[in-house]
Amino acid sequence: MRHHPSANHPGPAVDVPPPLGQLYGVGGRRLMLHRSGSGGPAVVFLPGAGMVGLDYLNIHDRVAEFTTSVLYDRAGTGWSEPADLPRSAAEVTDELRELLVTAGVPAPYLLVGHSLGGAYARHYAQRFSDEVAGLLLLDPIHEDFVAHLPRQLPETRRPAGEQPPAEPTEDFVQLYRGLLGQRLAGWPEEVRQPLVERHLASWRTPAQETANIDDEIHAELRQAGANPDLPLIVLTVTGGDRYHTNPDRRRVEPGWNVIKLVVHAALAGSVPRGQHRVLDDAGHSGLHVDRPDAVLQAIQDLLAQTAD
Repeated sequence: MRHHPSANHPGPAVDVPPPLGQLYGVGGRRLMLHRSGSGGPAVVFLPGAGMVGLDYLNIHDRVAEFTTSVLYDRAGTGWSEPADLPRSAAEVTDELRELLVTAGVPAPYLLVGHSLGGAYARHYAQRFSDEVAGLLLLDPIHEDFVAHLPRQLPETRRPAGEQPPAEPTEDFVQLYRGLLGQRLAGWPEEVRQPLVERHLASWRTPAQETANIDDEIHAELRQAGANPDLPLIVLTVTGGDRYHTNPDRRRVEPGWNVIKLVVHAALAGSVPRGQHRVLDDAGHSGLHVDRPDAVLQAIQDLLAQTAD
């Protein structure tokens, strides 16, 4: 894979055990996986950039009431051991496939991918369609997104591979801590505090994980071929992202939303059983917190299709 300037910072080392889940040896690293519930298809959550498995604990606990639910951390994130970032989609999907086998979670899987995790979920389905029961894509990135951008919008994006500042300012730390506290307010105390501290220790990770989106991950998605004929729901959010640290994000959201609606509708329409649902009262990074009911309903609807 192509190396980027941010690849020399692998993220925080695993120095304390995760508050939930356990570590499994995969590819020479230990990766965190937390499993609850029983039965199948298992629902597997693929986090957004810089997010980790336990960020989706609210939905996970509800899903575990009716089937197996799986949270995990990619290498270089959360409580999994470090890895050079960014990584290719093939590396990530190979790793997830081996982790699920090692942890004894049998296929097929309903993959729930958020943002960058949506691209990984699609790539997994493109490569291993026989192991996938369905896809739920939560405001996913898409390879056609950049082509639709008006000239003024790319100026607000962080250039691919741009190194984030060496150290966060105190104001940034306090802002980030407050936003995390709001997003995770409903989490149990024994999970919330370690999760907040883990995010604060890995605040560079979102920029590092996304540094190769335009030149590598998008190319992998195109080269892997058509989306497989699987039950699919694409959830698009058009509300303000109240958990985002960049105030410019709020300024450009109306423009981004127009593009997302077009691209996501086309994605849902690319397969016979695709559906496109729009939430105008949720933001990108916290849509599973803002509208857990909509996420849970989509999971249940997809599982119902697999039972037909």
